[in-house]
Amino acid sequence: MAEQLTHYGTLQEDGAKVPNDLDQHLDSSISQVFVGYNFTERFGLQVNVPIIYRSFQRADDAGEIDRGSESGIGDVSLVANFLAFRKATKQRTFAWTIHGGVKFPTGNSDRLQEELNELPPPPGAAESGIHGHDLALGSGSFDGIVGAGLFARRHRLFVSANAQYSIRTKGDFDYRYANDLTSWGGPGVFLALNEDYTVALQLNVSGESKGRDTFQGEKADDTGITSVFLGPQISLTWTGRLSAELGADLPVSVDNTALQSVPDFRVRAAVNWRF
Repeated sequence: MAEQLTHYGTLQEDGAKVPNDLDQHLDSSISQVFVGYNFTERFGLQVNVPIIYRSFQRADDAGEIDRGSESGIGDVSLVANFLAFRKATKQRTFAWTIHGGVKFPTGNSDRLQEELNELPPPPGAAESGIHGHDLALGSGSFDGIVGAGLFARRHRLFVSANAQYSIRTKGDFDYRYANDLTSWGGPGVFLALNEDYTVALQLNVSGESKGRDTFQGEKADDTGITSVFLGPQISLTWTGRLSAELGADLPVSVDNTALQSVPDFRVRAAVNWRF
């Protein structure tokens, strides 16, 4: 299982912070339940089932406060993992993995229908920074997933680098989320490195780059974002079966298009058990 909690509490317009008089915010919790099977030492399949809860406060079309929440199953994905290369000794380790799969339209996409009825606020009224595409649990589309990861260790020092690219297609209500690239990794040190257990501390650098979505053939102004996060992560393994991690991310750079609610922080945790 994995959990990511993100708090969006800052309004930005074209990358610049603007006043948030109505305290517009979005709290997003995504719990991932994943089950996998390794057919060989190098190849395996994994099913990811996201359980999403989002609560929000935003401006409605009249510039007044609108509160609500959305919860349910998100878009399920099936991913194949392949260990392309691995070499390990007591002093050094190097591994290269690749993965690819498909995301299915299992999440509720009804919130995308708001895009059909969205109106500009009256003169002088607050504009919403949280929209239907931010609240929808699913996209209504079949999407592709490709990615790769590298891990290198020398004695107790290590570095990891991972990237994933999502290839989006048109979904419900003639809405197409833009392709996006996410990456994460960074340098770290093993505080404990034994045959039965390990404890590692890492400086995690993560980022996302996403263009503008397309709605009814037109680009949606308030959907593009490029962000970089920085924060600590602690990881542990035990007997080769149990692994766990806990991390926190703070934004160091967020550039967005038009008016959007952008992240203030993220907290991540994961537990994995191998049978």
